[in-house]
Amino acid sequence: MTDSRPALFSHCLGFHQQPVGLRWRTGRRTVTEFDLMSFVSTCGFNESLFMDAEVAAELGFAGRIIPGALTMSLAEGMVISSGALTGTGMAFLGGNLETKAPVFVGDTLEVWVEVTAARMTSRGDRGVVTTRNEVRNQRGELVMVFTPSRMIKNLEA
Repeated sequence: MTDSRPALFSHCLGFHQQPVGLRWRTGRRTVTEFDLMSFVSTCGFNESLFMDAEVAAELGFAGRIIPGALTMSLAEGMVISSGALTGTGMAFLGGNLETKAPVFVGDTLEVWVEVTAARMTSRGDRGVVTTRNEVRNQRGELVMVFTPSRMIKNLEA
């Protein structure tokens, strides 16, 4: 993926509207203290690293750190909220995840998406699309990369 910021996404995409090389981005979202505390308490991430600002500072972090699982959840939510999968996304099949840099309360995130693979299934009414999703902060720094594969409806079937 290049370092140039892709265009903002604007409509749903069926299988044939997602050729390899297609790039787009989500809207932005600022991570709040409420997001952090709701996530760690709901999901059992009761680690002092996330709950205690002093512990985070002692470990060398410059602010309230966000768990990678929350960053991934927010990023996936931004992709879904973009409308790209509305009416076409059938299943999340799996993928890889790499955390590249910490995310802190107050950071503003967006996701840059690039289609890296697409193949029609033997049924012909759906395909599998794999994307490289780069999560970037307000400074354009890469903080996470995940590569989901999804079952996508073929709108032309």
